[in-house]
Amino acid sequence: MNQAPDAARVVLEHVCKRFGRTQVVDDVSLEIEPGALVTLLGPSGCGKTTTLRIIAGLETATSGRVFIGDNDVTRLPPNARDVTMMFQSYALFPHLTVFENVAYGLRVLRRPEAEIAKAVEEVLSMVGMASLGTRSPSALSGGQQQRVALARALVLRPKVLLFDEPLSNLDAKLRKRMREEIRLLQQRLGITAIYVTHDQAEALAISDRIVVMQAGRIAQIGGPIELYRAPANRFVAEFIGEANFLPARIETVEGCWADITIGPQRMRVLSPQLPPGPVTALVRPEAIRIRSRGDGLSGTIQKLSYLGSSADYTVDTALGSVLVTDYDMSEGVLTAGATVSLECLPHGVFPIADVPPGTCA
Repeated sequence: MNQAPDAARVVLEHVCKRFGRTQVVDDVSLEIEPGALVTLLGPSGCGKTTTLRIIAGLETATSGRVFIGDNDVTRLPPNARDVTMMFQSYALFPHLTVFENVAYGLRVLRRPEAEIAKAVEEVLSMVGMASLGTRSPSALSGGQQQRVALARALVLRPKVLLFDEPLSNLDAKLRKRMREEIRLLQQRLGITAIYVTHDQAEALAISDRIVVMQAGRIAQIGGPIELYRAPANRFVAEFIGEANFLPARIETVEGCWADITIGPQRMRVLSPQLPPGPVTALVRPEAIRIRSRGDGLSGTIQKLSYLGSSADYTVDTALGSVLVTDYDMSEGVLTAGATVSLECLPHGVFPIADVPPGTCA
């Protein structure tokens, strides 16, 4: 990981935030390494944006401490923290040109004009806006406005760059392109970045580490692969990607491996330290092979969605409704109403402890 010389470590120690009687952030402790991009991910109301605003100094923690680098910034105002935030709305000044929007922060700091001109030109070039400095924000597309907001944040050369759902106003195709650009630029600069989103695909695509939040607390911290393949609980499993939760049984355990039975199928899978007995098996839709014949779990296709590169099926089985994503399509596109056989592939199966009521005994 490339790291800028002045990239800062960010540490939260037992941070809490209450609004009246409502506990919005509940005992959050977190350490973010210099030069890393860490995403706070979770549903609306989970406390991720409030946590980001506490780091920025836009909210004051009810208790706990915040460190940026070696400095305790818990009670410092935003302008004394050496951080910048890119907001969901971009917050561009409509009466200023692109150049003047980017230069605004430097002018507030009373930097020399020659220094301002050089810094603004460099950062506009960096975000692909070098030729558009004289335009007004109203003459720009959504993606261009997003680049200007990013340039305005970067021109101050902060120790930490904060993103509050910056892509939510863009269409799906542009969101994908812009998240790639943000990630490449962050890696190139080696700046510490903290990114808030509710979009799981966005988090998986750009993050070094992801902090999944639930009801003001941290549910799990890990890299994208770890969270997807080995979620700590059902909440994380459901929030990170599509998932099936099937009643299953651990038959035997050997170290970090378990022999598990799902319907008629028995397989050996990586497993947390769970004893033999009933469990819930997380099975990813793309880790299920669907065939017109076989010895797997029998079912009937209830719904089909053909997506070009894949076909998505909803299959009614004795274990409940099962989602299947078929990238292989070796038998072509199967039809609704057809009887099929499902085989779970061990690499996409993970036992979890929280067993919902009514599962097999």
